[in-house]
Amino acid sequence: MYARFLCLLLMAGCLNAQVVESVQRLWGEAPHSAFGDLIRFQNRWVCVFREGLRHVANKEVLDDGKIRVISSVDGKSWESLALVEESGTDLRDPHLSITADGRLMLVMGGSLYPKGVYAGRMPRVAFSKDGRTWTQPRKVLREGDWLWRVTWHEGWAYGVAKYGSPSKTEPGNPRRTDLVRSRDGLHWEKVVETKVDGGDETTVRFQKDGTMIMLMRRTWGEKNTAQIGRALPPYTQWEWKDAGTFIGGPNFIVLPDGRMFAGGRYFRKDGTSDAVTALAALTPSSYQVLLQLPSSGDSSYPGFVWHENRLWMSYYSSHEGKAAIYLAKIRLD
Repeated sequence: MYARFLCLLLMAGCLNAQVVESVQRLWGEAPHSAFGDLIRFQNRWVCVFREGLRHVANKEVLDDGKIRVISSVDGKSWESLALVEESGTDLRDPHLSITADGRLMLVMGGSLYPKGVYAGRMPRVAFSKDGRTWTQPRKVLREGDWLWRVTWHEGWAYGVAKYGSPSKTEPGNPRRTDLVRSRDGLHWEKVVETKVDGGDETTVRFQKDGTMIMLMRRTWGEKNTAQIGRALPPYTQWEWKDAGTFIGGPNFIVLPDGRMFAGGRYFRKDGTSDAVTALAALTPSSYQVLLQLPSSGDSSYPGFVWHENRLWMSYYSSHEGKAAIYLAKIRLD
């Protein structure tokens, strides 16, 4: 299947055969496996993702949404380490980071659907020393927040929490995104409101000089094109550039040489409405799609690791049937 898909991409001029070295299907035991992340920890690969019956919970299965943790020594053979779950809660969009004291940190959304209808959410965090044994998911921030992804920098955990409560508090400001930080991953403080119209899922990373870069999805407002933010410490004054395209599940990585590569859900501009997972070159002012990974339909939400001069990229896709987890190994010429 991959070889045939790759040939189609080559014929379309979408990628160079020397770039994507391999793509493998990592996991797909559940009816729907999606929304993952990838990291190197204690000389092993660790990948996390949500397992469920479908993209989102409904009235038949109220707690549909558990977090699977898998690991590999060589990136080829994978084993399950843990299943993180919480009764009555749809755990979603798990992301990994390494704390200042060397533990794995898992941040995820926790949504409630008591009667098959969304009834609120609150972020959860869990910690592990080995990837196998995890603390119980603990609520952080406040009801209505969704802490998307965490990046540790100089002893602080930084992330963007999107807040949305259209039918509850703050009727004049039902949705916003706040840059937040924490010393321990449990107690958070607000740094600044981003004030981006329609701000949504956001990844923050740091350049060598301490500059913070944000890649933010937008889903509300007049436009849905993603935004690229840049700020110097203390990260309260932001400059924004339009990425010029929609990006679902945005993530990016800063390489040792300073280059940045990003990815997410991308709607092809060839007259079709099909969504694929794309890799792009990122700067503080531009987002340029370089190639499309074997993917289609329900897909995206990449994880990135730079290892042995290769970009390792996890993502999910339904191009082979049900949504499953994939791993691409990419050489960046």
